[in-house]
Amino acid sequence: MPRKPIEKEEDIVIAAASMKAVAHPLRLKILCVLSGGALNVQDIVDQVGTTQSNISQHLAILRDKGILVAHKDANHVYYRIGDLRILKLVGLMREVFCTV
Repeated sequence: MPRKPIEKEEDIVIAAASMKAVAHPLRLKILCVLSGGALNVQDIVDQVGTTQSNISQHLAILRDKGILVAHKDANHVYYRIGDLRILKLVGLMREVFCTV
């Protein structure tokens, strides 16, 4: 049975912008790490393995695109995937590309 195409232009624009934002290898790695739940910046740095300033730049891009949400708790900022469609997409990419 053929799938129904995306009908609203707005949905197509959002989908394209989201795909562009997650297409960077480091941002995809960040999303894979965050697919397990919210983490603070230092935890993300530790798991992804690059500098805090580099991570912060990519977190800002993902936040600006509405993919991540952040909340502050004392001196720590925690990030999580705020768009469940992206969480589903990351899960599908892990299933397709990361399983043997």
